[in-house]
Amino acid sequence: MSPPAIIAPSILSADFAALGRECSGMIESQCDWLHIDIMDGHFVPNITFGAPVVTKIRPCVERPKQAYGKGTFDCHMMIAEPKKWVKDFQKAGCDLYCFHYEAAISSTAAENPADNVAQLTSPKELINYIHENGMLAGIAIKPDTPVDVLWDILENENKAEVPDMVLIMTVHPGFGGQKFMASELPKVKALREKYPELNIEVDGGLGEGTIDQAADAGANVIVAGSAIFGAKDPADVISKLRAAVESRRK
Repeated sequence: MSPPAIIAPSILSADFAALGRECSGMIESQCDWLHIDIMDGHFVPNITFGAPVVTKIRPCVERPKQAYGKGTFDCHMMIAEPKKWVKDFQKAGCDLYCFHYEAAISSTAAENPADNVAQLTSPKELINYIHENGMLAGIAIKPDTPVDVLWDILENENKAEVPDMVLIMTVHPGFGGQKFMASELPKVKALREKYPELNIEVDGGLGEGTIDQAADAGANVIVAGSAIFGAKDPADVISKLRAAVESRRK
């Protein structure tokens, strides 16, 4: 059977003036994870926040008792140099470090923000490094990237270099509130057919009007921002998103 539904509200849509309270409130509304969008102004044109903010909100949400558990901080790293920031985000309280394939194939192997090295990293090396630092590893792809680039990574015999989750972007990364791109769902379907037990996340334009399409394709980790944070009853929306996924598990 495919993995259970995981609902991960994106705090990009939260009230930043009351971010800690907003995060704890989502957990009380029965979400599973919190999706934390990290943008550096280089890999994507927008800038959000960094490790210090994650450090401040971590005490507001109890750490998960097991891998993939309630309270997981799912950090979506839309940054140009993902390896440089692994240690800082681990210290800040990140549980799942999800980097972009597109960044990993063109960034350095530097392990600290101040480092300046010529050696390049790779997706497999970065996944292994994230695991060595005690976090789950996710890998994301943009709409313009074919899903085929993931096959070699997912079929690696070295399990330390295999991601724990794949994120398929259903909008172009960088800004919230974009329209859902159903054109990306064949990637989700292809992943689910090849890897029935894989956690497959979708991010961008998800809500009550689009969840059925995503769930039909096989997504089980659902990121939603304004659809949850902007709802009069976030718990009701979370329940409906979860029900849509659970009803389609095979």
